[in-house]
Amino acid sequence: MQKLAQVLARIMGLKLEGRLEEADDLFKESLLKEFEISEEDLLSDSNNEFNTLLHKKEYPAEKLDTLSQFLYAYLSPSFEPERNKLIAEKLLLIYQMLEAKHHIVSMVNLDRQKKIQRYLNH
Repeated sequence: MQKLAQVLARIMGLKLEGRLEEADDLFKESLLKEFEISEEDLLSDSNNEFNTLLHKKEYPAEKLDTLSQFLYAYLSPSFEPERNKLIAEKLLLIYQMLEAKHHIVSMVNLDRQKKIQRYLNH
């Protein structure tokens, strides 16, 4: 998990430096390598398929929470709104799974859920 935190920090650093394409490439590579989720899986219209994928992967709670951090960091005003909407919807599924399956609720995740809900509802 520490390695994933370092990768996430590197992605955020690249974004802050304006190296968005490099950050995007590292994100996609890490998503596939560490979570076995392709960009296509992430950006599909089907939340049911993504939910099924998450259940099949059976990630431990810590890895699922790290995935949520990756996806939250990936939301960006530089992306088209539809792309952000698809990612936001997947994030809500992850938060729901953390609560329902792993009984994990954190103040950070609750705050992020509220922000995502506001984004999706406006």
